[in-house]
Amino acid sequence: MSVSFGQGALAEGLNAQMGVVERMLAAQVSFDDLQVDPATSHLAQAGGKRLRPLLVLLAAQLGPRPQDPAVYDAAVVVELTHLASLYHDDVMDEAPMRRGVPSAQAKFGNSVAILAGDVLFSRASILMAGLGPRAVRLHARTFERLCQGQLHETIGVRQGQSPKGHYIRVLQDKTGSLIAASAMYGVLYSGGSEELANVLAAYGERVGVAFQIADDVIDIRSDGATTGKTPGTDLREGVDTMPVLLLREQREAGSIDAAGEEILRELDHADLNSDAALGEVVDRLRRHPVLEQTERMALAWVADAENHLVRVPPSAVRDALVDFARMAVNRAF
Repeated sequence: MSVSFGQGALAEGLNAQMGVVERMLAAQVSFDDLQVDPATSHLAQAGGKRLRPLLVLLAAQLGPRPQDPAVYDAAVVVELTHLASLYHDDVMDEAPMRRGVPSAQAKFGNSVAILAGDVLFSRASILMAGLGPRAVRLHARTFERLCQGQLHETIGVRQGQSPKGHYIRVLQDKTGSLIAASAMYGVLYSGGSEELANVLAAYGERVGVAFQIADDVIDIRSDGATTGKTPGTDLREGVDTMPVLLLREQREAGSIDAAGEEILRELDHADLNSDAALGEVVDRLRRHPVLEQTERMALAWVADAENHLVRVPPSAVRDALVDFARMAVNRAF
């Protein structure tokens, strides 16, 4: 990706570093074995935003050794981990497409997709092992949180638990944990302090939650012809994303309006496999104030992330971290 924030010299340097990471990533997903290579390289070749390795490199600018080889290894590790999780997510969700191409499970079948994801996790583990025992522990804890987030999402809300609180926890674990790790690794492996690494981890987790809440807005507001994703896909799959959770919360509190009640009625009873029915619900949500309420929630998480940066010395890097957080949600609004 091309870095579109930060001052000239910083952006230019990050772009050069991302070129190195991209080449390293291509090597890690590639195999001489032609039975393995097509599956393991499939999603990496399809592209992607590469936000996590970019954040590693950006956070590394806060340390004394931003070009340390360990920084590059960590950047590749977080993208390998993210890619591997997408393989598994697509199997669980039965997703037909990913990044504008057929998903791995659609192209190669469930078993091959699961195993290809496992191989990528293995490659990430090998790289982390080269960074020492602590690096292995840190990444194992991140992987544990990724899996716990997926488990919580799959099992659902437990009795007496707030659905919105459950959803936020899933976002923190499934997305926030790896973005937090990306920011932390950048500081640690460039020689930065433990205190600063913890500050950046807190920042990163909040950016991750904001990113996913913004995705819920994109799912409603997106133009399918532009994004390649049918608006309302999550709704069709029966997933209560944040706008719907907020409407259900309003219903529970007795404050829902007639338009919101009609949206929930259609979600609960209409056949959303019908394009017409799905389009009607999406159109109603686009016009309802709950979508702006969801936007404000995402922006509040960004503001919380930025508040953690007050402990980072003023610099072009801190300004770029602010831009990075805002970029995560501005793509939706």
